Amino acid sequence: MAPPARYCVPGERLCSTEEASAGSGTYARHGSIFASLAGCLQRCAEDGGVCSINSRFAKVNILYVGATPLKSTFRGTIRREDIRATEKDKVEVYKSFRPGDIVLAKVISLGDAQSNYLLSTAENELGVVVARSEAGVQMVPISWCEMQCPQTHTKDFRKVARVQPQFLQT
Repeated sequence: MAPPARYCVPGERLCSTEEASAGSGTYARHGSIFASLAGCLQRCAEDGGVCSINSRFAKVNILYVGATPLKSTFRGTIRREDIRATEKDKVEVYKSFRPGDIVLAKVISLGDAQSNYLLSTAENELGVVVARSEAGVQMVPISWCEMQCPQTHTKDFRKVARVQPQFLQT
């Protein structure tokens, strides 16, 4: 069961910059993160992955480079045009990723000051590798564009990675 929602108002101190990094609707000042908008607080998953999405891109935390865990979290952006290699104009970000998903992506360039790294999932081997359903159960890939909850049998669209055997842990 998800924890109860926490509502915040502009200027409210949310946590220290040691606990999290400032994201959309927040700002950092004097070692703390503050709300810049009124609304419901949404923290990124502690294990990283997709933090937020909109119609143009997905914001992610980069936690690993290859098999090496990073000592600090780096931010990345997957733009809509970098999600798939084909039919780029038909891609819908919300049908590719959801907040909390763990994604395998490739760094394509250093972005601007706000997005840090630009990432791509425009290869069959790249995309969502772990996703949880609304019931909190890890979903199972059933095609290159869908995952299913084994408990409720609901299906959700995702840009599913075809994970190569060398990346699978047994």
